[in-house]
Amino acid sequence: MDRHATAVWKGALKDGSGTLDSQSGAIAKLPYSFKGRFEDESGKSGTNPEELIAAAHAGCYAMQLSHFLAENGTPAEKLDAKAVVTLIPGTGITGSALTLVGAVPGIDEAKFKELAEKAKAECPVSKALGAIKISLDARLG
Repeated sequence: MDRHATAVWKGALKDGSGTLDSQSGAIAKLPYSFKGRFEDESGKSGTNPEELIAAAHAGCYAMQLSHFLAENGTPAEKLDAKAVVTLIPGTGITGSALTLVGAVPGIDEAKFKELAEKAKAECPVSKALGAIKISLDARLG
């Protein structure tokens, strides 16, 4: 199974800009720029590769954990996953910090944390991000 996205960039790094498009159409002509990636801490001036990696990681992780919970006989009512991807200019992407709050009836905290850690290790995006530190803070709530 292959998925694709396309980036079009015009101009030099600092004063140029680009757009991103995805195969599904969920992302279409989404703007990105140097400012949005390196200068705008609010994150409101367009997307950036790190934000998209964070979205992919959070989404993949939640799906993987939902599978393990269902296999355990304790399907989740809701999994609220967040990934924060850290970029250090000049160094690169150094980590992805996952946080998760799960509403999972019938599971104890220890089993929940065990499956949460297993999902972190086995999620395909976590595996793809093997060159960086991945942390997890998971709790029932």
